[in-house]
Amino acid sequence: MRKHTIFGTGTVIAGLVTALLASPANADPSPGSPGLGDPIYPNAGNGGYDVQHYDIRLSYEPSTDELFGRTTIQATTTQDLSQFNLDFALKVTSVSVDGNQAAFRVDREDKTELIVTPHRPLQKGRSISVVVEYADIPSQVLVDGIQVWHRTETGGLSVGQPRAAETWYVSNDHPSDKATYKVSVVVPDGTTALSNGILTGREQEFPGWTRWTWEANEPMASYLPFIALGDFEFNQGRTMGGLPYYTAYDKSLREVLPVAKKNIELTPEITGFLATKFGPYPFGSIGGVATTGFGFAIENQTRSVYGTQFWTEPNPDMVVAHEQAHQWFGDSVSVATWPHMWLNEGFATYAEWLWSEETGQGTADELADAFYAKYPADDQFWNLVLHPGTELFDKAVYERGAMTLHALRTEVGDEVFFQILKGHHAEQRGGNATTEEFIQHAEEVSGRQLDALFTTWLSTPAKPPVGPNGTAVTTAVRPPAFAVMVELHEHLVAHGHGR
Repeated sequence: MRKHTIFGTGTVIAGLVTALLASPANADPSPGSPGLGDPIYPNAGNGGYDVQHYDIRLSYEPSTDELFGRTTIQATTTQDLSQFNLDFALKVTSVSVDGNQAAFRVDREDKTELIVTPHRPLQKGRSISVVVEYADIPSQVLVDGIQVWHRTETGGLSVGQPRAAETWYVSNDHPSDKATYKVSVVVPDGTTALSNGILTGREQEFPGWTRWTWEANEPMASYLPFIALGDFEFNQGRTMGGLPYYTAYDKSLREVLPVAKKNIELTPEITGFLATKFGPYPFGSIGGVATTGFGFAIENQTRSVYGTQFWTEPNPDMVVAHEQAHQWFGDSVSVATWPHMWLNEGFATYAEWLWSEETGQGTADELADAFYAKYPADDQFWNLVLHPGTELFDKAVYERGAMTLHALRTEVGDEVFFQILKGHHAEQRGGNATTEEFIQHAEEVSGRQLDALFTTWLSTPAKPPVGPNGTAVTTAVRPPAFAVMVELHEHLVAHGHGR
């Protein structure tokens, strides 16, 4: 297929924005930093600009796994720039900045750092448009030695955390730089192209090829966009007061396909229940995708994506509750930096406990005590400090994080506790949060000094002297749901959302 056919006719006229490149004579431009200094991933993201919007146009051939693309980034410079970095791992064919061809090279050591030198230095505070064209076979590319583009029987997909963007679109890959997205993909007729947000277009591009267009108009962290391409049973409708509702099931799921459908179709019910605990659902569409090619599940914004690992579990609805909770905590309210990861996984794990209680299985009280009793005082489980965190997917991030929330609930009572959760989301909706901000909010709402509680549960490398219910637990409580929870967490942690 000729490369020029993938982008349609919407060509940007280069001369319209050339003036934006001018920089005052007395400016002293310098390169943007190649990383944002995140305590866990210091090279994640890039300095010197802030992205507002990504327009991603792709063409994909499922039989060969060939991907052709053009990502247009609308951004604002935050300093006078002589050059800047982008995060990307595929082969780049051209880069332009505001319509002018720019020089580019790949960092010799970090193959995911694309270094761009614009035709002229860029002045601080200017809106810029960066266009990157590329072509590659993404399943042949590793990011940090990890396979983040997954080949399936009928196509491919990119999902993962903390890095997944690099194998299909060019980005500033750190959760602190949220943006809106438009994803438009040309695929052979009969192939489904799935992404986030709302389906705004599905029309034949030229004989034998169809273009699917998705738009996500709420800010999204860079690891949350996804692309899934293949032979899916695709459904769309309305739910929850009129929200667009999309589900998709890879036909190669075969014998587990009915189980996947049954549980993903619980998404509106589970989401409605969580809204009573966390506040209104924060996005303009909802749904879920079940596919093959990987084993974990991940909370892609508006549409969680589930691999094959969970459909043979006794209660796979628990993983749906987990991923849907992330729509509030992780997606709508994202971490400011990765060391605050317990704010994502502790909240999502606690949502499982709430759903377990709602469905008549183990209560949150029982599950909190059972997990506390599971690990003796000398178990290394208690050695991991959650704040400031050093690990993303250790089981303590999930389980001790959830126990921390239950300890808070025990301390302040149910009414105040859920006011805290709803208020935290309402205040931080669409942005990024830190542990300190959550603690401050909890203290303001409860009217209590909570330093001792959070220090004990988050920052002390030892088993708290009393359990999250405020009492010593010496023998393990085993509610019916406990074994299910343990097995689910083992799978969540073992696969680590793909990392």
